[in-house]
Amino acid sequence: MTTKLGRRCPKRPGLRTTFEGPSYLGGPFSLWHSTHMLQINDEIVIHDWELTESFTRSQGPGGQNVNKVSTAVELRFEAARSPSLPTHVKVRLKKLAGRKWTLEGALIVRVEDTRSQARNREIARDRLKELILQAAIRPKRRIATRPTLGSQKRRLASKVQRGTVKSLRGKVKDDE
Repeated sequence: MTTKLGRRCPKRPGLRTTFEGPSYLGGPFSLWHSTHMLQINDEIVIHDWELTESFTRSQGPGGQNVNKVSTAVELRFEAARSPSLPTHVKVRLKKLAGRKWTLEGALIVRVEDTRSQARNREIARDRLKELILQAAIRPKRRIATRPTLGSQKRRLASKVQRGTVKSLRGKVKDDE
């Protein structure tokens, strides 16, 4: 059965695949929409509609297999539109993600570590989970402390000593 988005996968009825994609990926690829949810922690669960996996050919060595099989995985998570992420987690996730965060508010994780597509999918999901877990941890607030009197005196003494060393480096004056 063919739909507007693509055709259904006969082996897995919960998955949908399509062979349309942007030209910058360099050829045909497939998109898989998984029906499984990704459990991050007790409060955060990512639903299947928020994740999109696309498969492309990997770069680097791989023998004959590298030109035939699309093993590289690009996992796209619509983080900005996600109702399952609290706002403070989204803000920290954007900061942690860096270049992986797109202008549309999506987080892209690309994995081509192994020759196996299934293993690359697992690695991509694990990396996404670790990134969200890091963003979910609230950083400790720094408590401002005053330097001790002894550390202030040691600092001033070292500055005086350093100044005398530097003043002795000057030209020698003749006293005649």
